[in-house]
Amino acid sequence: MQLKPSELILNADQSIYHLNLLPQDLADTVITVGDPDRVALVSNYFDTIEVKKGKREFITHTGMLHGKRISVISTGIGTDNIDIVLNELDALVNINFNNRTIHKEKKQLEIIRIGTSGSIQPEIPINSVIISEYAIGLDSLLRFYDAKQVMHSEMEAEFITHTNWSKYKSTPYIVSYDQQLASKFEGLQFYKGFTATNVGFYGPQGRVLRLKTEDDGLNDKLASFSFNGLKITNLEMETSGIYGLSKLLGHRAISLNAIIANRSTGEFSENPAELIDKLIQKTLKALTKV
Repeated sequence: MQLKPSELILNADQSIYHLNLLPQDLADTVITVGDPDRVALVSNYFDTIEVKKGKREFITHTGMLHGKRISVISTGIGTDNIDIVLNELDALVNINFNNRTIHKEKKQLEIIRIGTSGSIQPEIPINSVIISEYAIGLDSLLRFYDAKQVMHSEMEAEFITHTNWSKYKSTPYIVSYDQQLASKFEGLQFYKGFTATNVGFYGPQGRVLRLKTEDDGLNDKLASFSFNGLKITNLEMETSGIYGLSKLLGHRAISLNAIIANRSTGEFSENPAELIDKLIQKTLKALTKV
């Protein structure tokens, strides 16, 4: 089946519409970061850089480190942007741009998110790192896809009951990380966590400046939820979309969360940049070790 120009949108140079990349620009191992300025913080550790491209908030650098080809790309904030990035990354490796047909043999990407996050459990301190075993999406992204096969429905039902989830909000969904990719990070002093992905930074994460939230006890409900001993550990805005779309598209994904705030204690890291830099170095070392 040939994809229509309105569905697979290409630029004049045949690059994918938003990311502005050609298939040969992308490595099989992809690090995603939210902040466009963080791309260079990662690629500065590469031995060589062969690609530097960008459009809007989507900046990509591809290069070599210790013989391994790696791409780092900024997604911007939120699962709406993740929908763009994940679908276009997959298109770059699994769709023929010349005849607009899907490859019979699919390529699998390694996708590693490096991001910042806030803990909601007092025992998880600032300046630590969480690798998300599970993510609960409080956004609606995966509900637009035929995705029940990658969701943990029993856990979702327990969460909805525990929080008395409003019928006017999107139905939460729960997805898990890729254990094989996560095994590359064994031995590092990372907490294993259950990450809540929210649709916003203020009200959806329980922050109140001038606007009253619909449920002023939401963060307490999130923190007190438990399923077979599994507790929600932290809040951010991309992981559930990355995990869900990666599983549906056949890619491997993990999310590494630098904990710069603890919402339960009110603490905030005095040097988040140092924490991010250390996490970048650990990530690159884990990806390139033989």
